[in-house]
Amino acid sequence: MGEAKRRKETLGEAYGRESRVLPWLPITKTQSELFVRWSTRGAWVGIGLLVLWWVVVRFVGPSLGWWQVN
Repeated sequence: MGEAKRRKETLGEAYGRESRVLPWLPITKTQSELFVRWSTRGAWVGIGLLVLWWVVVRFVGPSLGWWQVN
């Protein structure tokens, strides 16, 4: 008997299903990896927007005279 057949007999109905991160949490490992990937991408987008905002406030604003309030 091959390893796959043994595993199928041992796991029963759970054979072929993805495993969960935690038994009580209905999130699979693939879903958690996708969440990490998207949140990392979102963090980098946020960092880029922060740098862009800093450049505008630091260089563009003073060159246009926005800092002078009369």
